[in-house]
Amino acid sequence: MTFMNGIRAGSSIAIGYFPIALTFGLLAKTTGLSMWEATAMSIFVFAGAAQYISLTLIAKGVDPILIVLNTFVVNIRHFLMTASLNEKMQPDAAWKKAIYAFGVTDETFSVLATRKENNIRTPFAAGVILVSYGSWVVFTSVGHVIGANLPAFLKAAMSIALYAMFVGLLVPSMKGNRKVVYLALFGAIIHSLLGWTGLLSTGWAILVATLGSAILVEIMYTRIEKRVAKGSEA
Repeated sequence: MTFMNGIRAGSSIAIGYFPIALTFGLLAKTTGLSMWEATAMSIFVFAGAAQYISLTLIAKGVDPILIVLNTFVVNIRHFLMTASLNEKMQPDAAWKKAIYAFGVTDETFSVLATRKENNIRTPFAAGVILVSYGSWVVFTSVGHVIGANLPAFLKAAMSIALYAMFVGLLVPSMKGNRKVVYLALFGAIIHSLLGWTGLLSTGWAILVATLGSAILVEIMYTRIEKRVAKGSEA
């Protein structure tokens, strides 16, 4: 598994990132970020969902610390992904693992974790991640350039596209998965209550709603599993 094999394996991810990164760059422009700021976010963050959420928070003038905390919560799953992937990778220097761990996303993880080999070489992982990363960064810049040349009325209308993007990401994952439905429902209820009562600012409301819905759903499912276990024993 050479570096070029990794490039070929990751090319499908690069193609898939094209419209998402392009849209991110376009929305970043309408949010008020410069091309360098939008591109820098893709270079240093490289996390689609977190970057889209950040645009919403930036547009609302949320404190940067809260943006970082929300990003951390959204991306906390990466700890589990990289720990799992580490079991399939060949032994290598810690600094090399740290570099390619940065490039682990849902998509690159899927490509690497589903490999039949249990000793994936570092050059292969580097190829998968580099072509994906390059696509995300480049098309973010391209999207921003396109956004800069849009008519004013289209730029204003694109603010709706951000919410449409979140709905488009959420709805497919809800199909056949009650847990995701409950997470979305509880999160929406908690956030709405906090927003209407004015107890918390937007950033804190999103953070509390995210963590609160996750905790409530886990408690609910744990109790259901215990009841099922007791019922089977009886």
